[in-house]
Amino acid sequence: MISSVRGTAVHVDVDSVVVEVGGVGLAVAVTSQVARATHVGDSVTLHTSLIVREDALSLFGFESRDELQVFTQLLGVTGVGPKSALGVLSTLTVSQIADAVTADDDAPFRRVSGIGPKTAKLIVVQLAGKIQAPSSGASSSRVSTPMVSVQVVQALVGLGWSERTATEALESVAADAGDADRASVPALLRLTLAALGPARKESVSG
Repeated sequence: MISSVRGTAVHVDVDSVVVEVGGVGLAVAVTSQVARATHVGDSVTLHTSLIVREDALSLFGFESRDELQVFTQLLGVTGVGPKSALGVLSTLTVSQIADAVTADDDAPFRRVSGIGPKTAKLIVVQLAGKIQAPSSGASSSRVSTPMVSVQVVQALVGLGWSERTATEALESVAADAGDADRASVPALLRLTLAALGPARKESVSG
């Protein structure tokens, strides 16, 4: 079972990326959010699910463990296949999915391409009591996406901070940042630089 991949993006499409790991290129189906955030040459970390069928091996990748878990839960719903489950996660966040299920509201799922009214209702019924929104303080609740985090940390390392210092500062800043800032490399970098100001001064003087 391939539970995660970490490597360099060597090709990006609208719904997939090819990640080179140890000289091997792995084709991974991803959400539209991941595809838009990824560029060739980026360092990529994805939580993955390997779907094995008689005629194919398909790898599906996600930004967080929460998304991977919801993907797995969606596959357990009658009439929902891997592509439809990926479509749900491309359209709705984990929190939105959890809120819709809790409210017994199938309307958000009916807006997903490939999901009909009957399947949308089954998603709500069969996931009831099995899914909940991630806690706001958890890293899996998109404190920042891996793609954004990697780029911010790389920029900070290039400016002279250690990777560990940069990562710790980023996590601290992102936990209190708004959704828009967490999704933006320039905004998150600016906030982290402000937080790192004193630390950098100490490292320079030492």
